[in-house]
Amino acid sequence: MTESGSAPAVAGTAALDGDQILVERSVAGDQRAFELLVIKYQRRIQRLIGRMVRDTDLVEDIAQETFIRAYRALHQFRGESQFYTWLYRIATNTAKKYLLQLKRERVVFEGSMQLDDEGDETSRQKSEPTTSETPESILAAREVAAAVNAVLEELPDELRQAITLREMEGLSYEEIAELMNCPIGTVRSRIFRAREAVSARVKPMLDSQSGKRW
Repeated sequence: MTESGSAPAVAGTAALDGDQILVERSVAGDQRAFELLVIKYQRRIQRLIGRMVRDTDLVEDIAQETFIRAYRALHQFRGESQFYTWLYRIATNTAKKYLLQLKRERVVFEGSMQLDDEGDETSRQKSEPTTSETPESILAAREVAAAVNAVLEELPDELRQAITLREMEGLSYEEIAELMNCPIGTVRSRIFRAREAVSARVKPMLDSQSGKRW
């Protein structure tokens, strides 16, 4: 009875601990294990950095520096949070370091209403007008997206980071609270205020467009 009752828990634990196992193997000197972690998270980290750094030429350098720092600090990872949450913190700190070095005080994130988060086939499909789309409607959508980006750039850093973590990265409120080192209630408040700011700018545009006949 004990064996049958514990099997699902063991299976679930094994799935959850996949990154932890790779970390332990990496710390023990297995370079291939760390390469697997890089392969798994490289694209996601590059997208994250791309939202923070305006100069796209720096993204690859910062991503590489992120994984170098992560490798050197692997022995400090205790598995108390998800590996990506830990890696995310290193990536953001590395990006901010680069921005400071370049005397760029503002951290720029993409809008939470970006048409495509993956930057692959979906973006190409959406960039092509469908039968229901017109040049006017496409232009209107771009204007709305530009307005969202402008609002996010104007937000205080803590509001911009909170809504980006929630809307773009899909992190839970608990994970965001851990990353931002603040209570969950504060996270909810920041996300609410950020959404209100976006809505205040975009809603009039949507209302005016809804009254037009293309």
